[in-house]
Amino acid sequence: MPVPTEELKLEIVNAATGKTLGPRSAPGADGALVARDVPDDGPLPERWQLSPLPAGGGAYVIRNAVSGKVLDVPVSADRGLRQWGAAAGSKAQQWHVVPVHGEAGLYFIEGADATVLDLADPGEEESRVVLRAYDENAESQRWRFVTAGPERIGEPVLGWAALDHWNGRRSWPLTRSAALRPVPGAAPSFSDLLRVLDRFGSDQDAGGWQGEGAVAPSAGLPGGWAGPGARLLADVTGSGRTDIVALTPAKGLVTSSGRGDGTFDDEERTLHRPVPSPGPADLWTVADTTGDGMPDLVVLAADGVRVSSRDESGAFAPAGGKLVLTAFGHGQGAGGWLAGKHLRFLADTTGDGRLDIVGCHDDGVRISLQDEEGAFAPPGDEPAVRAFGHGEKAGGWLVGRHPRFLADTTGDGRLDIVGCHDDGVWVSLQDEDGTFTDPWYVLDDFGVDQGWSSAREHPRFLVATTPDGTPDLVGFGPQGVVVARGRGDGTFEPARLVLNDFGLAQGWTGGRHLRLLADVTGDGSPDIVGFGDEGVWVSRHRDDGGFEHAQLVCRGFGHHDAAGAWRVDRHPRFLADTTGDGRVDIVGFGGPGVYAARNLFRRFRTT
Repeated sequence: MPVPTEELKLEIVNAATGKTLGPRSAPGADGALVARDVPDDGPLPERWQLSPLPAGGGAYVIRNAVSGKVLDVPVSADRGLRQWGAAAGSKAQQWHVVPVHGEAGLYFIEGADATVLDLADPGEEESRVVLRAYDENAESQRWRFVTAGPERIGEPVLGWAALDHWNGRRSWPLTRSAALRPVPGAAPSFSDLLRVLDRFGSDQDAGGWQGEGAVAPSAGLPGGWAGPGARLLADVTGSGRTDIVALTPAKGLVTSSGRGDGTFDDEERTLHRPVPSPGPADLWTVADTTGDGMPDLVVLAADGVRVSSRDESGAFAPAGGKLVLTAFGHGQGAGGWLAGKHLRFLADTTGDGRLDIVGCHDDGVRISLQDEEGAFAPPGDEPAVRAFGHGEKAGGWLVGRHPRFLADTTGDGRLDIVGCHDDGVWVSLQDEDGTFTDPWYVLDDFGVDQGWSSAREHPRFLVATTPDGTPDLVGFGPQGVVVARGRGDGTFEPARLVLNDFGLAQGWTGGRHLRLLADVTGDGSPDIVGFGDEGVWVSRHRDDGGFEHAQLVCRGFGHHDAAGAWRVDRHPRFLADTTGDGRVDIVGFGGPGVYAARNLFRRFRTT
């Protein structure tokens, strides 16, 4: 976890006792600070802010968020800590925050003379906080920063009203507020939920759809491939409209075409007949592989990569696909690639407008380039990079723990490889001749050792958050939203905690909540969209690279019963432009069918 700075309000908690830094229960004139328990029915714990010194050097002033007083060490025999008025340049008010090696989320708080904060007597109810020499074995010298509860704001467009039925069941119909009116500069809002299709749902009456290993590109998970039972959104006609695409063993690949108004055709059309496949199941995606504006169906089959192009009737042909590469498949003759071990990507690695195939196998990264004729070159006998692979010699990278990305981190038009391993971030740059450098360690964050336990629990993205287009690392960490700015040379600036929300500390978990990045407002910058307990929350992107406080923009698509009882493992949810107005809408596959909420791109408030 990065050192929390910016505007965040923090509690400073002693790791040995769990007690919080603050004044005595009966504060004195000396400003002495202690570690003590805070009663549930008492005042809130003391909140602090870390302000970097302008001169740099990694030093901070630790300031009381309410009184403005700062941590200070007077000239006294017991070296006791106090809060005192700020004095410019005072060494007694300057602190370094040093991560404890191998213990994620724990820090030493070091003074100017290299002594650290400790407890005079950890057993006391109110233990005086003092400075002492380092002792690696002293648990009482370890501290934890806990972010205060998020200051969520927002006035939702919709409310819910409980409705009891004759059979004892209860539902929550939507109710509109008569006080809504558009105003400039307010939060982006979405319409109420509308069920737009009575199919593709998890209920039996809606088809009984159950995804098997569906991996949607917009879900923040690597790969972008899907398995049987998956439901996705894609343009399968080349018209620019968003369609529903789904795969079932009985019917094959089917679609319900988008009408361009946020709804979909009732008619379900078959795009590709099912093809028997030995286990494990084939993975598939819809993508324009050649850059001609027309989508193709790409399947990772047992014997390799198969591609079907859209024909005049709108279906994908040939049936079963054309075998374009005897590699990257799950059969032994095609390399024995397994979804649980080996990531595979479709990406334009060279900037020529054609999609190539990139995979992380046991021994490292293998690449198949597509030529001007649409043929894919064999990936070769040796990996392009002997790293980022599942095998121990290639780093022991695990799909569920170690996200990997392809992105142009230097601005040369070629994709580089970026991965978050246990110890932090590694990068392999692509040269002009198409070769990749040996990976180099660029950032000691976003890794398991820093508390990022899994890809599902802590989604990470590599996206441009500033107008210069340089990709930045954005992640939902243990304490909130963390950003590391890309420098444009393959490296990243130190990570910063920019928002105390959407993290594990605020109750967001991978098993209950989706967290995505998408341009909600249409200004070209990514915003944070979280599907929480109460509904959909949005944090708008700020010009300085941070994010505003989360606002509730839709009381639906959430985990709680009042928000629809949506479940991560059963109910896929997506952000896509279904109307062609340039702003993403919300589409979800619920129990009874498909639901949509329009992005109103107006501003609302309640009065």
